[in-house]
Amino acid sequence: MSLLLGDTAPNFTIDTTVGEINFHEWAGDSWVFFFSHPADFTPVCTTEMGRTAQLSKEFEARNVKPLGLSTDTAEEHVKWIEDVNDTQNCDLQFPIVADADCKVAELYEMIHDGESETAAVRSVFIIDPNKKVRLTMTYPMAVGRNFDEILRVIDALQCGDSNHCALPADWRTGDDVIIPPSISNEEAKSLFPKGWKEIRPYLRMTKI
Repeated sequence: MSLLLGDTAPNFTIDTTVGEINFHEWAGDSWVFFFSHPADFTPVCTTEMGRTAQLSKEFEARNVKPLGLSTDTAEEHVKWIEDVNDTQNCDLQFPIVADADCKVAELYEMIHDGESETAAVRSVFIIDPNKKVRLTMTYPMAVGRNFDEILRVIDALQCGDSNHCALPADWRTGDDVIIPPSISNEEAKSLFPKGWKEIRPYLRMTKI
């Protein structure tokens, strides 16, 4: 069964580079950026792990915990982290799941037979503090993720949750937002005191 938006992210207990974790307990009240990569000591994966580490302050500012995964062992991960730190000029501290038996990769449908029967594709799951899956993205093995977009969608999800709004195409923090059609004009007066521009009855733009 596919893991859909709004589903509870499946829990698991597994070994990682920081020891055994229970996923839900480890996540706590934080958001989670859970992402898989095909294999340790490979070029694209090395740059992605390094970029995640370089953005540690950005994730922390958003109350987001990164969690990596590949179908390698914890020992292999630990050795690889030295290479990541050396080649990417970073200090990788977040845990990487050791999923040598593909248990979690199969649970999260990270293995796509058209790409590989044993290695995970580049899956992304953004999971909120209620353990709900809020966003998924899947990249092929040969293409690295866009981390600007990952941070943007986290900002968008958090903005929407906090302000009862929707976000337009290419939205960035500080841009105008959309008042959802489900909110009446009367309700909108209290939720959006700055007023709004009605482009169409179904398209009301406002600032927050």
